[in-house]
Amino acid sequence: MSTSSEVWAVILAAGSGTRLAASVGGVKKQFLLWKGFPLFWHSAITFSHTPKISGIVFVFPPDQVEEMKTVVADLDGADSLGLPFKVVAGGARRQDSVFNGLSVLPAKCTHTLVHDSARPFASGPLVTNIIDTLVSGIPAVIPAVEVTDTIKEVEGDTVKQTLVRSNLRAVQTPQGFYLPILLAAHKMADEKGWDVTDDASMVEMLGSELRGADEYADNIAGMESSKVKVHICAGEETNVKITNPEDLKRIEENAQPVPCVGWGYDVHKYGPGRPMVLGGVPIAGGPQVIAHSDGDVLLHALADAILGLFGGGDIGFHFPDTSAACENMASGIIVTEVLSQAEEAGVEIVHVDLTVIAQVPKLSPHRNLIQKNIAALMGLDKSQINVKATTEERLGFTGEKKGIKAVAAVTGLKRIKKG
Repeated sequence: MSTSSEVWAVILAAGSGTRLAASVGGVKKQFLLWKGFPLFWHSAITFSHTPKISGIVFVFPPDQVEEMKTVVADLDGADSLGLPFKVVAGGARRQDSVFNGLSVLPAKCTHTLVHDSARPFASGPLVTNIIDTLVSGIPAVIPAVEVTDTIKEVEGDTVKQTLVRSNLRAVQTPQGFYLPILLAAHKMADEKGWDVTDDASMVEMLGSELRGADEYADNIAGMESSKVKVHICAGEETNVKITNPEDLKRIEENAQPVPCVGWGYDVHKYGPGRPMVLGGVPIAGGPQVIAHSDGDVLLHALADAILGLFGGGDIGFHFPDTSAACENMASGIIVTEVLSQAEEAGVEIVHVDLTVIAQVPKLSPHRNLIQKNIAALMGLDKSQINVKATTEERLGFTGEKKGIKAVAAVTGLKRIKKG
C-alpha cells in the first residue's frame, strides 16, 4: 500500500432491522449483544486490528445518533480502537446512509470500505485482501462466494428461466472502492433517481452510463471510463449476515469457546478426627485427618480447581469451616455444587489431572477406584480423569507423615455469554 493511500471504513448501523426486531424484543440487529459487545462493534474491532485502515465512520439511525455518540465513546474508552472515528446520522435509504458516511471522510482519504454491521464475522485477512486489490489500481472490489443452490428467475408463481449457476456469485461486505469513483456514482444516482441495494450496483450502473457517454470518454474521477468496473475477490463462507430470526443461531455457531484452566490445592493434618477418604473412596487403614467436613483433601482441591475455571472464588467462601451445615459434609456434595455453578457460568469440563502428595498411605491400591468414582461424580469418561501420587522423599510436612496434600488442574471450555 502506497504512503499516499488512506483507507477509511464506513460501518452501516442505521437500518431498522424490522425482520428481526420482533423476535428479540424490539432490539435492532446492529445493537444485539454478542460476547458482551453490540454487533457493530465487532466489525469495528476487526477493522482496528487491520494496520491498513486509517479510521472508521459509524452511521446510526438519526433518532439514536446522539445516544450512540456516547455509546461509541464509552466502548472506545473501555477498549480503545486506536483509530480516529466519527459518528453520523443515516438517511432514509441505505444509499443515503452511505453518502452521509462518505460526506465526513477526511480530505486525505483515497479509498473506502463500506460494511454492513449485520456481518460481524468478516475477518482481518478478508479486509486486507480487499484493500490490497484496491490500491493495486482496481476501482471497486467486492467479496463473493459461489452459489451452491440452483437459482431460477420467476414471474409470479411460474419459472421464467433457470440461471447458469457457474456465472452467479453471492456478494458480501465490506465492499471496497476508490473514493472518487464511489462519490461519482452517488452523484449520478442522485441525478438519475437510482435506487440500489448495494454500492457495487451503483458503480456498475455508473460504468455502463460512462461507457455510453462521449463526454466521459477521457476520464472520470481521474480514471478512464472503460476501467470503471466492479471486480470480485474471494469471500468467506463464515461472513454471514444476520437478517432473520434463524440467523441468530449463527451467533452461537460462530462463537468459539475459550479454553480455561483452574488450579486447586488443599492440605489436611493427620490426627484424631475423621476416617480418611480420598476422591470419595474410604481408605481402610489410612491415617485419620483433622477436618471440619469429611476431610477429603482430593475432592477439596478438585472443587477449588473447578471454581477457578470461571473465577468462582474458593470453597472456603462457599463452604466455610465455621458453618454448622458444613460439618462432616460429604465432599461429593461440594463438588456437585461447584459443578452446577460451572455449568451456569457456561463452562464445559474436558479434563482433570489430580495429584495426591503423601508419605502414607500408598495410593496405588485405590487409584483405579478413585478414578472411576470421580469420573462418575463429574459425568465424565474415565479417560478424562488422571490420578497420580507422589511423596516428598521424607521431607517436610508430608514426608514426616504429619499430613496429606492434593493438587488439581482442571481444563475446560468457557462459552462467553451474550451481554
